[in-house]
Amino acid sequence: MWVTLCLLALASALFISGKVRSDMVAIGVLIVLLVTGILTPPEALSGFSSTVVIMMIGLFVVGGGIFQTGLARMTSNKLLQLAGTNETSLLIMVMLVTVVLGAFVSNTGTVAVLMPIVISLAMKAGTHPGRLLMPVAFASSLGGTLTLIGTPPNLIIQDTLTGSGFEKLSFFSFAPVGLVCIGTGIAALLWLRRFLPQNEEGSKQETDSLSSHELVRRYQMIHNLFRVQVNADSPLVVKKLSELEIPARFEVNVIEIRRKLSLKNQFLKTVDQEVAGPGTVVQEGDILYVYGPYTEVRRFAEACNLTMLDRQVEERPPQDSTEASYVTDAVGVAELMLTPYSRINNLPVSRSRFREKYRVNIVGIKRKEQYLLHNLKDITMRDDDIILIQGKWKDIELLASDQEDVVVIGQPMEESRKVTMDRKAPIAAGVMLLMIILLVTELVPAVAAVMISACLMVLLGCVRNMEEAYKTVNWGSVVLIGGMIPMSIAIEKTGAAGLLSEGLVGSLGSYGPMALLAGTYFATSAMTLFLSNTTCAVLLAPIALSTAVRMELSPYPFLFAVAIGAGMCFAVPFSTPPNAMVMAAGRYKFMHYLKVGLPLQLIIGIVMVMAIPLFWPF
Repeated sequence: MWVTLCLLALASALFISGKVRSDMVAIGVLIVLLVTGILTPPEALSGFSSTVVIMMIGLFVVGGGIFQTGLARMTSNKLLQLAGTNETSLLIMVMLVTVVLGAFVSNTGTVAVLMPIVISLAMKAGTHPGRLLMPVAFASSLGGTLTLIGTPPNLIIQDTLTGSGFEKLSFFSFAPVGLVCIGTGIAALLWLRRFLPQNEEGSKQETDSLSSHELVRRYQMIHNLFRVQVNADSPLVVKKLSELEIPARFEVNVIEIRRKLSLKNQFLKTVDQEVAGPGTVVQEGDILYVYGPYTEVRRFAEACNLTMLDRQVEERPPQDSTEASYVTDAVGVAELMLTPYSRINNLPVSRSRFREKYRVNIVGIKRKEQYLLHNLKDITMRDDDIILIQGKWKDIELLASDQEDVVVIGQPMEESRKVTMDRKAPIAAGVMLLMIILLVTELVPAVAAVMISACLMVLLGCVRNMEEAYKTVNWGSVVLIGGMIPMSIAIEKTGAAGLLSEGLVGSLGSYGPMALLAGTYFATSAMTLFLSNTTCAVLLAPIALSTAVRMELSPYPFLFAVAIGAGMCFAVPFSTPPNAMVMAAGRYKFMHYLKVGLPLQLIIGIVMVMAIPLFWPF
């Protein structure tokens, strides 16, 4: 027992110092418990097979789908419209949303759903994500005090009461005291947020390459992009672009073609988007994205019997701006330079056969401080030019791997991952809603609901592929939780938990009901720093019940103290999955939890000890 307690103290000291990574400390604790024989190998490795860890992995994938489809951005836009960019308004609103969702869904699920939304919201509001993420994690636990299903400890004290012949609790029995708890928590966090990370001046590093959307704006491409629709009697129908010689005849480029798909495909995708290449065959009804001066585009449309489309005619759901015509999840832009020994150096664009060889379009050239955007076919390319290309991300990536003739500036595949798949947002929303319904109704186990949702995110294309799914998981948080779960097993197995609970609760009985209630609450609150809230409730609920009965007091206030005390754990990152989940994204250190979480835990504890008897008298 003493070896376990000493190991726990050492681990806590290392967590506080921050000199060793938290996940490395967790692995070190695991190894010592295994080598000393305190835990058997199955017990030591049980953390990595626990439902909590498996759920965390699945929920990271679900969160990745919410982010990659743009659902997080769309939701954050709506929240910004409601709350504005004021940090206090944002903080209150995201906590209230979290509390409501946390009343019906596990705190882990609540944070996984909201985390990408909150990160997007913080970025749009110009706020450090760390200003919002920790309050969201804490608010998810506060929400669990509203309903019977809010957290496992609530259900545990229900079983303890009914098992001893007492009247069972209703679905909203926790709500009165829970509202006090939530109000106290939100008010305290508004004061304690001063200790959260701040935006640092100069923290934004300048990069050599611009983002795709910045390139579109820099080259003013949206002013030279027009849409025309192919009519039935157009001479372009059923002809390849290479046969039509459009750039030579009209000094414009067809850079993209979009055509509607059959009705059977409309659930997942209604429009086929194709970068225009030499072999692309034009069909009736196609919408051509044409790049060039307006006068030339107009002449092209009149000569070829095409209909000019204005911005009110949409061939797919509207997006944020015309920039989306150049940059989507499939198509992007990038800058490149010619090498001094390139075979296409000093050749005009029309003779470079760039489109035929690389399947991308040259849409602009930057020469010194001048942007060349028109009559590109006649411009001779030089090795000091910066050339803007547009095409499929996979073709840009292939071009980046061929450094004999060209050098692509930046990392196109990294840039492509930032582009959201907006057309998949309704599907991601449906998957998220399905997960919430399964979690609330308990039609399947919670871990099954999460894994089903994670698989659907990948299968339905809300996450691009399995490699991207793996990248959405914060493996440091997974290792931290998986490595620390066996510590709670060791504390319970060696008898340290029973000794602590019996001593703290039993010794205060002679000082009166309030002292006993305070002892029960703070004993639970202290133990939950190192044990799961479920384990704390299982250990302390029967002790609190028997002590109350022995003193001829009502057991309800003491069991409520156990349930709420077990759920209100904020002082350490590894105590609950939500605390660990936001650690990396919020850029928190261990001291942030101590400075914000520990005072919050104490403030709520003091208020709860005074408030519980008002609703559940002794």
